[in-house]
Amino acid sequence: MKVFINPGHMPGIDSGAVNRVLHLQECDIALSLGNLLEGKLKNAGCIVRLLQSDNLCGEAPPAPNICSAANSWAADVFVSLHCNSYNTVARGIETLCYVRDSHAGILAQAIQKQLVDTLQKLDQTIPDRGIKIRPDLAVLRCTAMPAVLVETAFIDNADDALLLVSQQETIAAAIARGITDYWCQLC
Repeated sequence: MKVFINPGHMPGIDSGAVNRVLHLQECDIALSLGNLLEGKLKNAGCIVRLLQSDNLCGEAPPAPNICSAANSWAADVFVSLHCNSYNTVARGIETLCYVRDSHAGILAQAIQKQLVDTLQKLDQTIPDRGIKIRPDLAVLRCTAMPAVLVETAFIDNADDALLLVSQQETIAAAIARGITDYWCQLC
């Protein structure tokens, strides 16, 4: 299986969400999770490509075009990694896809299940925010393969931020299991 990993946002250009108290940037957390996920998927026998860029669909040349790179590489699945942010109170895990009744929806469900099951063992209060349909997002709309965007937790919430900092190996392993669970469902 060929897996294209897109850590969201871009250091120095677009930090994404931030936690000013803990000095955390979404782009850094996403890249760290992406590198860990890459290693876990390679250990599982997957072929992996990782690309972090602020050019999602051709709007910011000369940076690499994420969707074009994934499509031309002919990935089997596309996974974009992010951290949510809202009001410092909201918490939880959600996975976004273009449409629920699709291979992307099945991939989203597999990843969401693994993340929720895993993180709720560490913190029973972390909410399962479910699968969200987001056809407006370029990385879900302009990719030719099943694509998901994983909102791992809320970076601006103190409890979620603690998980994002201290449980990166666990989060990456859960996402990897979700991806391989999806692939096994197709076999």
